[in-house]
Amino acid sequence: MRQLTFLSPGKFEWQDVPAPALRADTDAIVASIAVARCDLDLYIATGFVNYPGPFAFGHETIARVVDAGPVAGVKPGDVVVVPFQLSCGRCGSCKRGFTNACEAYPFGAAYGLKPTSKTEFGGAFSDLMYVPFADHMLVRLPDGVDPVQAASLSDNISDGWRGVAAPLRERPGANVLVVGGLAQSVGIYAAGAAVALGAGRVLYLDDDAGRRERAQALGADVAPLALGDGRTAGEQFEIVVEAAGYTDALAFAVHSCAPNGVLTSVAIHFGDKTPMPLTRAYYKGLSFHTSRVHSRTTFPAALDCIACGKLHPEHVTHRVARFEDAPEAMTDPGPKIVFVRG
Repeated sequence: MRQLTFLSPGKFEWQDVPAPALRADTDAIVASIAVARCDLDLYIATGFVNYPGPFAFGHETIARVVDAGPVAGVKPGDVVVVPFQLSCGRCGSCKRGFTNACEAYPFGAAYGLKPTSKTEFGGAFSDLMYVPFADHMLVRLPDGVDPVQAASLSDNISDGWRGVAAPLRERPGANVLVVGGLAQSVGIYAAGAAVALGAGRVLYLDDDAGRRERAQALGADVAPLALGDGRTAGEQFEIVVEAAGYTDALAFAVHSCAPNGVLTSVAIHFGDKTPMPLTRAYYKGLSFHTSRVHSRTTFPAALDCIACGKLHPEHVTHRVARFEDAPEAMTDPGPKIVFVRG
């Protein structure tokens, strides 16, 4: 079968590799219908993040079941969401909802991201994908939900969702601030999720006008972040999501979080050390959270919100392209590309 392989920054190649086969009664084989480019994928493709190739690429996907074991919980023809992290649904971590650290797999096990676990699990830009524990992993896409609309669900949409959903359950109607930037689609999705979940004021700050426009289309108030022009924290928010990915923005997020508020950093802060005003956070009594998303645990609630018409991730997608265009289009700087199989 054909597989898109990342070789080095800016260099991809379609390669012929062996097709996967069922290994257990709970397995499934799926074929991607729509694959979204994750925010991290862009930075791998451009070399901003040093992930050494070669490895199979792509991990945000909606797929069609091609084959399934007798107790896989799905059947050929079903259209499903494929979590990007592999998890069994049976171990202690999975039963607690910590599906980003399933005990059945090497830590960091994921499709399309071999360097995180040092193990190749294949990628979404392949003719076929092998899905173990499909009875746990796969969730059918509801009727009426467009695969292109939901393509980013297993990672970036869910990553934005988790930054606001749990805090808003504890603080219904709270005001939300999203500091946008490096995790570019995740921040916009967080703003859209906050609006969909009934937050009070939702303010999205970002120096990129295009991303501000997309957040505004989702119902958020928007303004430039403008830290370089002297913006300082003024208004206080009970819930803050930091998606900017640099230290000054993280400090601004801390100073913008109300006493006893919740701050979630969804950006990866690259580097050995990340300065943070912990003394200020201490006196404010902030709850600070940073983590990889728990894909399988998180995305069903976001999917329900899309299916009922409250969350519109399609407003974040700036381009829809063909699978065949992936090698050339992967470095497009926009916030979200979705690739569809022709």
